[in-house]
Amino acid sequence: MPISFTIKRSRVCTLILVVLIALMCLGCKAEEEVESSVEGSTEPKPPSSSVVGEVPTQTPIPFPTLLPSTSTIPVVDKEEILSTVEVVKLLKPSVVHIASGSVSTDMFNQPVPRTGVGSGLVLDLEGRILTNNHVISGAQSVTVTLGDGRSYSASLVGADPVTDLAVIQIDAAQLVPARLGSSSNIEVGEDVIAVGHALGLKGGPTVSKGVISAVNRTIAVNAQSSMVDLIQTDASVNPGNSGGPLVSKEGAVIGINTAIIDGSNGIGFAINIDDAKTIVGQLIEFGVVNRGFIGISPFDVTDSIRDQINLPVAEGVIIANIVSGYPADLSGLEVEDVIIKLGEVSISNSGDLSKYLISHPPGSEVVVTFYRDGLLSTVELTLASAR
Repeated sequence: MPISFTIKRSRVCTLILVVLIALMCLGCKAEEEVESSVEGSTEPKPPSSSVVGEVPTQTPIPFPTLLPSTSTIPVVDKEEILSTVEVVKLLKPSVVHIASGSVSTDMFNQPVPRTGVGSGLVLDLEGRILTNNHVISGAQSVTVTLGDGRSYSASLVGADPVTDLAVIQIDAAQLVPARLGSSSNIEVGEDVIAVGHALGLKGGPTVSKGVISAVNRTIAVNAQSSMVDLIQTDASVNPGNSGGPLVSKEGAVIGINTAIIDGSNGIGFAINIDDAKTIVGQLIEFGVVNRGFIGISPFDVTDSIRDQINLPVAEGVIIANIVSGYPADLSGLEVEDVIIKLGEVSISNSGDLSKYLISHPPGSEVVVTFYRDGLLSTVELTLASAR
């Protein structure tokens, strides 16, 4: 069941809330619904998640869960530059159409079938497929259609609502795994290609071309949840593209398309593939991401916030809220403390915090270095579990 907690707040929350409201007014959402008068098709929106780096409990998807096993996922480094046509031919067999189904009830308690559409990426020969969590969240059935027209029922391997990633699996032969690249060396201005089943259109995936507009983007999903370290692109990303790849000019996957700004033109976001690889590894092995939990709502230090509350540092994570009874609270950390280091790892923003917690499971002992009222201090705490 969801975490039950009491939140501690102070004056910094008001300032942060104003910033969040401004961001949310942009209408950011992970996907618009896809509606069809024939099939009544809708793509589920991303569920509300907890704060960056913290894991809420997710209601299990009611279709069978597979036991994860080891596999080898093809990974490539930068190679020769390919034409757009060559990239599409290379990736198209690895991009799948995902249809989810569920049944709800109307105001008269009558069953109402609902379907959703999205995209996915074949990871390995064992049939594992990477997609967005919001594509399959709450589904009672999931059907995967390959590029050659074959369709299979899928089972859940694992899902992580915080990063909006999920791994499902099908029992199929003659699969073509995608070539995974690295997002560590991508540059703003590079050509990229987005591939996915936009709007659920029949006849194969849609291809669009653009550039990397920015890296390390953070977007607010709601008042308590953000997505971090995203790749921004102007390649057209439409409903139904969720879970499809963002591909480099070398034909390697560098991101997973996941979000758009509502009403915007040419502003889409993809989860960088290096972060996705880490999440996928844990989902395959454990079914969940076994990240540590501090018990805070973090917010990045910005120039405006630093100036208004006289912070002594230009980078770090401000503690906006504290979850009562969890490590931050028990260790004596307070709202408005600014965390700059966990152990020997510098924490410049919420993305750094999220990455640290993913790689440090519950039970890990951590020395937190932070500023309070202009003074540098440390405190030791033991990471908890959010579940």
